[in-house]
Amino acid sequence: MLDTLTFLLERLFLLAHIKLSSLLPPLARSCDREDPAPQPPAAPAATAPHRFQRGDLLEVPRTLFTHFGIYLGDNRVAHLIPDILPVLTSDSRQIQEMVTNSRLLLGVLSKRASIRVDSVEDFAYGAGILLNAMDRAVLQSPLPGEEVARQAERLVGGVSYSLLWNNCEHFVTYCRYGAAQSLQTDKVSCISRKPLTPQPICTQTRSFLIRYKQQKTVSNKNLQRR
Repeated sequence: MLDTLTFLLERLFLLAHIKLSSLLPPLARSCDREDPAPQPPAAPAATAPHRFQRGDLLEVPRTLFTHFGIYLGDNRVAHLIPDILPVLTSDSRQIQEMVTNSRLLLGVLSKRASIRVDSVEDFAYGAGILLNAMDRAVLQSPLPGEEVARQAERLVGGVSYSLLWNNCEHFVTYCRYGAAQSLQTDKVSCISRKPLTPQPICTQTRSFLIRYKQQKTVSNKNLQRR
């Protein structure tokens, strides 16, 4: 049941991005090489970077899911995004170019991603940004902003990707609260009526999930005592 649900969710994720790419203007091509995606519109004034503090958690609504990032200061955001290119090349200049739809879709299929640093405008792609909204939804208190930002900076680079087990939400919750969690994944767990158990993924992510499970158990025991 869970395997089927995971398969369907990944296909929905792909279809959402395919639909989005079909609405964009066609990209010019030269020598069969894909050009970078068009530059995104500037972020709305209501979410201007001067409002953000180092270590803030930023959320941007997408077609089916919400995208998350950690603000590093100086208009920079660290976020996890599916990306095939780090598997194919070690050229940091190519990898740092804006992730095209093809790179993203191939990253989902190959279960590879990168934690990268982009501008606020590239991260938001013209959408509104929610600021630290998750603070009201999790049990843990946020860590100091500088600690959050440094943790995000240490994790920058190529990682494994899973829509359910290692996505952008796991990354930001680990950095900000010290334990990886995905509220979107929890919703899937309620739908499937079956607890989600960690699959074989990168060692870092597995330790994140184990730590989160331990903290959640302690919190539940404290609530029962009350």
